[in-house]
Amino acid sequence: MTTRPGPAHAFDFWLGEWDVLGPQGARLGSSSIVAVLGTGALAEHWHGAGGFEGRSLNAYDATRGHWHQTWLDSTGGVLMLDGGLVDGSMILEGLAPGEDPSAMLLQRITWTPEDDGVRQHWQSSADDGATWTTVFDGHYRRRA
Repeated sequence: MTTRPGPAHAFDFWLGEWDVLGPQGARLGSSSIVAVLGTGALAEHWHGAGGFEGRSLNAYDATRGHWHQTWLDSTGGVLMLDGGLVDGSMILEGLAPGEDPSAMLLQRITWTPEDDGVRQHWQSSADDGATWTTVFDGHYRRRA
C-alpha cells in the first residue's frame, strides 16, 4: 500500500481488512479500517471474538497540529485520544475512568507498522505515566 505524504496521511498504514491476533497467536477479533471523506481520516469497525464491538473515527486536526481518535463501543464506553506520529508509530493518549469511575486513568495506544501488519498496544496508567499496564496487545494481519 502506498501512502500519501503529509501529516493527514500518517495513519494510512492502518488502512485495510484485518484479523487481529494476541501475542500468543489467539484470534482476538477482526477490524476494518477505511478511508473517509478523502482527507486522510479513517473509520474503524472492530468485531471482538466474544461479541464486543466498537467503532472509531480518526483524523488529523490541522488547526491543533495533531491526530484525534474518538472511540465508541457496545458497552457504552467512550475514549477520546490525541497525539501523533513518533518514530514511525502513531501514539495517541487521553483520560478515561478506571474501575472506580471517579478516578481517571491515563490511556495510551500505540500503533506500530510491522513487516506483516500492525501492532496495536493499549496501555493504562494510574500514576500519570510513571508505570503502565497493558490493556490490549493486538497484532493486525491482513485478511487474505
